[in-house]
Amino acid sequence: MEIWILVLLLFALMALRVPVAMSLIVASLAVILYRGNPPTIIMSQVLTSSLNSFTLLAIPMFTLAAVLLNSSGVTPYLFNFASNLLGKTRGSIGYVNIISGSVFSGMSGSAVAEASGLGRIQIKSMLDKGYSSSFASALAASSATTGPIIPPSVPLVVYGVLSGASISALFLGGVIPGVLMTAGFLGVVFIYNRKNKFEPGEPLHLRSLSSSFIKSLPALIAPVIILGGIWFGVFSPTEAAAVAVLYVLFIGKFIYRHLNFETVKSSLVETTYTTAAILFIVAAANLYGWVITILQVPQMVESILTQITDSPIVMLLIINVILLMLGCFMEMLAVMLITVPVFLPVLTSVGVDPVHFGVLMTVNLMLGLLTPPFGINLFIIQKISNVPILKMIKDLVPFFGVILVVILLLVFFPSIVTFLPNLL
Repeated sequence: MEIWILVLLLFALMALRVPVAMSLIVASLAVILYRGNPPTIIMSQVLTSSLNSFTLLAIPMFTLAAVLLNSSGVTPYLFNFASNLLGKTRGSIGYVNIISGSVFSGMSGSAVAEASGLGRIQIKSMLDKGYSSSFASALAASSATTGPIIPPSVPLVVYGVLSGASISALFLGGVIPGVLMTAGFLGVVFIYNRKNKFEPGEPLHLRSLSSSFIKSLPALIAPVIILGGIWFGVFSPTEAAAVAVLYVLFIGKFIYRHLNFETVKSSLVETTYTTAAILFIVAAANLYGWVITILQVPQMVESILTQITDSPIVMLLIINVILLMLGCFMEMLAVMLITVPVFLPVLTSVGVDPVHFGVLMTVNLMLGLLTPPFGINLFIIQKISNVPILKMIKDLVPFFGVILVVILLLVFFPSIVTFLPNLL
């Protein structure tokens, strides 16, 4: 009975548009009151204890770095360099958008920051070169999904806190899947360009290429500093987030000269709101996970799945289907926070690496950013381009296919994720 209260009340509240964090807390409180033991005073202790984590400091820092990037004037320089590099390629502007998005991902760690920061310039540039508005919008929304995969990544930080997995290993594990997603998106653009018979672009000019490279170099160095420092043990992921903020402040103020007191102030305010929302959900989900543990839900799920199969691959396929369905109706972090305490013990019991599952789950939940009714990337891009979401969906299908192929590759070949962490 308690499990039905916990699950049905949660989804009922969310269906009524109650905020995710409050839905989690109310559902948890209902179960605690129904049981009468343990006392409700423990709720406050469980809620606050989950936030007493040094690792969680990376969330406001990476969020601030992403917000500052959008105000620092970096984006046009990255875009111009990629455009000059691929200028003669047929339909080059589509490739430019994906590559510039991947570089931006290496600095922001946020799909939302990438969609809002690059979306406008990406869509305008493609429309100017003859791309359809719906495909341009679909490409901008899809390319932003590499943000949480290519390190640094806010969702991977949250997963690391939930699972106890190494954040550094998770960041390393996301590199190859991020590259695979980028390559797949480039393939979609290639097919679109061939189908629409775009003319070759402008010839490559070494002077303009070298000039744009020099101007974008400070931005290009940022991922090297952040990831290199983590990989070689110079600083932890949390310290790397602080380094990212300092570096973006430096290049935004003294090199690109776009940051001033007002932009920094507004960035801090935006970061405060975003971080408060994320950490409120984290605290609420920790309480929900605690109730799940009391009710022995992980053991029940393990019993059900092991009766179906003892194969790690089949279990991963089943869990991925569940995550894909949940991602269509729930916010990404909420899905992660609710399901990790349930699924991770089951998967580790059959030998699945927590780092492998963390990266796989993050890739899976990227589809939720592109599917209604909770696809936040769709809403951001729709607001920028004014293209109806239903019209956008048709051109999103090939990008869905790329993400699904990457998910299947990660399920059947775990070494795609674990190779770099094991190597370094």
